[in-house]
Amino acid sequence: MSNETSSGSTGVGETIGRAGTAIKEGVVSSLKGINEIEAEIVSLAKNTVSNTLRATGSVANESVDIIKDVMKGTIQATEEVGTGLILSTKSVAKGVVMGVADVGGDVVSASSQTVRGAVKGAAEIGADVALVARRAVDGVIEATKEIGGNVEEVAKVAVGGAIEAAGTIGNTAVKAVKDMLVGVVEGVKEVAGAALPKPRTAAAPEVTHSPTPEVTEPPEITTKGRGRRGE
Repeated sequence: MSNETSSGSTGVGETIGRAGTAIKEGVVSSLKGINEIEAEIVSLAKNTVSNTLRATGSVANESVDIIKDVMKGTIQATEEVGTGLILSTKSVAKGVVMGVADVGGDVVSASSQTVRGAVKGAAEIGADVALVARRAVDGVIEATKEIGGNVEEVAKVAVGGAIEAAGTIGNTAVKAVKDMLVGVVEGVKEVAGAALPKPRTAAAPEVTHSPTPEVTEPPEITTKGRGRRGE
């Protein structure tokens, strides 16, 4: 009886173990698949933008219109499929900035325009504006890091562009976007000092100066005390 019970429990344990292994392998393969899809979208957006800008021969004048068109195409694609905007926004935003950088365009301006386009597009189809804004900002920051651009400047402009675009939607959207992007800015070490803790940097000089006079006074007090004891 005891042997049967133990063998039965072992069989159950093995079955549960197999279930855990199966889900682990399934999740790993799915995540790998998602990463591959994201990489493909980045490459597609990058090549589309850079090739179109080269074809027009006017990077400065045409980039804004091309970025708007690319973001509109992204929104339309997700409308047709019925899902995927949150997933694709980061990849498309990253690809757009890298494509503009490829042809020597203004990465800072491109970042702002990309995030604005994503936010407005999300509002048009009733998607989560704050989440889309976050993904777009993540994308442009990631692209800027990879191309060695000014991450601090891009982050500030991207966050500002997202908030401005949300302002055309309504106060609720502005609040949601601000709340979502505070975490993003805090997560970027290069940007945190410039975008968030301004009060701390202002207070720092007062803290460093105040201890200095106090340090010089104690030696004088102790020498006087010793003189009195000697008398």
